[in-house]
Amino acid sequence: MKFSANLGFLWTELSLPDAIRAARDAGFDAVEFHWPYDTPAEDVLAALKDTGLPALGVNTVKGEGNGLSALPGREAEARVAIDQAIDYARAIGSGAVHVMAGFAEGQAAHDAFVANLRYACDRAPDLITLIEPLNHHDAPGYFLTTSAQARQVIEDVHRGTCKLMFDCYHLQIMGGDLTRQLSACKDVIGHIQFASVPDRGRPDAGELSYDHVFAVIETMGWDVPLGAEYKPGGDTGATLGWMDRYA
Repeated sequence: MKFSANLGFLWTELSLPDAIRAARDAGFDAVEFHWPYDTPAEDVLAALKDTGLPALGVNTVKGEGNGLSALPGREAEARVAIDQAIDYARAIGSGAVHVMAGFAEGQAAHDAFVANLRYACDRAPDLITLIEPLNHHDAPGYFLTTSAQARQVIEDVHRGTCKLMFDCYHLQIMGGDLTRQLSACKDVIGHIQFASVPDRGRPDAGELSYDHVFAVIETMGWDVPLGAEYKPGGDTGATLGWMDRYA
């Protein structure tokens, strides 16, 4: 298996360029970001070139919640955030942008999200536009919560570059039956992330067996680095024993 370090959670005590170098030194195959916008793109790009690590993705900004793109009436703000993420992703050579939906519900929210995702896909056909269901414990009121809902959104967007960010942690909490969800969603998955359940810690703890989950992902022929998006609860380096186990 190959792994990507999500630097929104890992090595957060370091500057982003130094966190990229730490990920390289720890043996990660790629990196990904939450909101890297306070760090000049040229500094991130220099660290990526120095380490040889690819950048897999960035998120749109949260606004006052968890995104803007499913909020009716705020399309202009949502598209400014989408433009910012696309421009930053291109500047650092990242292959994907995660468009965050925000706290909303109902048909109007669905329609706004679909319209904004079409905008993102059309604005950046060279990138993957990702959407990610979040669980209702960590993000109560978030618009997108299940893989079935995500599939419907993707079908309504009707763009080949709109894909599902399959976060094992969130989807195990929301629906369980995780490996069947993986198989059912294989055709629309653009990225896979993981963490333990229920505490979102290192993957070799908790109630979910990643020995089994990663084996199923391998049988799918998935060869893109999986995103380690977990909370280390202290020194990141001290939590990385799982990499030897699963690599």
